[in-house]
Amino acid sequence: MADSVPRTILLAAPRGFCAGVDRAIEIVDIALQHYGAPVYVRHAIVHNTHVVADLEAKGAIFVEDEDEVPEGMPIVFSAHGIPPEVRERSAARGLEQIDATCPLVTKVHYEALEYAAKGMSIILIGHEGHQEVIGTMGQAPESINLVETPEDVAALDLPDPDRVAYISQTTLSVDETTGIIEAIKEKYPAARGPKGDDICYATQNRQDATKVLADRSDLILVVGSQNSSNSQRMVEVALNHGAPAAHLIDDAADIDPAWLEGVDTIGLTSGASAPDVLVSDVIDHLQALDRGAEVERLTVVDEQMHFALPAKLRNLPIAAVTG
Repeated sequence: MADSVPRTILLAAPRGFCAGVDRAIEIVDIALQHYGAPVYVRHAIVHNTHVVADLEAKGAIFVEDEDEVPEGMPIVFSAHGIPPEVRERSAARGLEQIDATCPLVTKVHYEALEYAAKGMSIILIGHEGHQEVIGTMGQAPESINLVETPEDVAALDLPDPDRVAYISQTTLSVDETTGIIEAIKEKYPAARGPKGDDICYATQNRQDATKVLADRSDLILVVGSQNSSNSQRMVEVALNHGAPAAHLIDDAADIDPAWLEGVDTIGLTSGASAPDVLVSDVIDHLQALDRGAEVERLTVVDEQMHFALPAKLRNLPIAAVTG
């Protein structure tokens, strides 16, 4: 980068928290105010290390199994959703259940149950081991077949080719699912898909903004944690759409100065579970390195979405209830 040319930080919008993440974090905050600490949360409420650390500091305790929760205590289910047996085991322990599952994930659960009730074989497009996939497969385990690639589709041998349906993990790349859906339709022409796209609005909007960044940036930084599927996909989208370089960073401390050599325009965005304060910290860090760096805002979609809180929390008589 020539010294006479100030670096441009191209800041994407939309970015950061989606409505489902906002809702999930607010649910834990309200539960802490109402029940008092500790409140137990099954799995990371959202996949971001900073969010989890902040809630831990307030008194949330994160566990991977409901059996770790003392009997009778409140338990919050993460935004990624859970299989039905988790509710059953929690009820057996007398736990006060609070469900923070994203409504868009719940939509996929309903689709799975509907298809299974009709006796259809279900193909789930998703990543094995992801919490959302575990929760979705648990809705109808005898009917669901997980695929990650078109090759996985080719290996399927479903009992009735005329009774096939497909659903998908909400945080995948739109481009990634397109090829797999094409493979499904080629092998099972009668396959039925959901009434609306399972890829969530926030995932798609952030990927669309990332594509525009890729056209205009020498380097793209995506703020998000390594266990965030939607953040990982944004890096892939950036590279697949021509960005010379793209990196996933948890915060400003992860930036390697070598990445910035010869870079005039930095595209900056963040995954759906990353707090915007982390993006501000990255901007401050970059401007400290280059006093001439200017921020240019790039708005691709004007995102307006809000999800109501669960009824049991909306009715609590505390000032924190805003949903």
